[in-house]
Amino acid sequence: MADPAIHHETQPINQIAIDYTPEACTHCPESNSITLTYDHRGGARWRSTTRFLYGTFSSLIQCPKGNTSGLNFNIYLSSLEGDKSQDEIDFEFLGKDKTIVQTNYYASGTGNREEIHDLGFDCSDAFHEYVIKWCPNFIEWLIDGKVVRKVEKREGEGFPEKPMFLYASIWDASYIGDATWTGPYMGCDAPYLCLYKDICVPVGTAVECSCDS
Repeated sequence: MADPAIHHETQPINQIAIDYTPEACTHCPESNSITLTYDHRGGARWRSTTRFLYGTFSSLIQCPKGNTSGLNFNIYLSSLEGDKSQDEIDFEFLGKDKTIVQTNYYASGTGNREEIHDLGFDCSDAFHEYVIKWCPNFIEWLIDGKVVRKVEKREGEGFPEKPMFLYASIWDASYIGDATWTGPYMGCDAPYLCLYKDICVPVGTAVECSCDS
């Protein structure tokens, strides 16, 4: 059987919905680029307008420059942000250290599967490619074409199976864990810009898009 992760068709994201602070999110469909800004207005969050069931999701991302302590910027899948029973698959950047990224996934609202990965570079220096490959039996997280984590579905263990939106946001997460997660928010280099380009989602809809066998 062929590896289904290799055969996913993707297409540029054409439409997005902005969940909050639309004036802090700039979308250019022609260049397939999105800019999120964090400043005195707070942050912003965008998402795809449809859910997808399995497939490959990717973006080139250049994270914000300067002292980003306290901020979280990300790209992730979620069945519905804010739903206590959500499925989710994450890439999360922790503003206190721009040389690492955290991966995590949730099944029916249960997470606690975090792993920290050394990037080997400062995520704000240039664009790098971040890819989530989500199949019925495994998930892969890739950075610049290299698999940094793979999780296989196991009997008796939770695994994301609900159709999910593609999301990205920038926000102040310094209140979590008394600032131990992302650091205390400093704000000395605001505004902070998180840049996304060449954003791709699976071809088809949540009903039509599935892994090849």
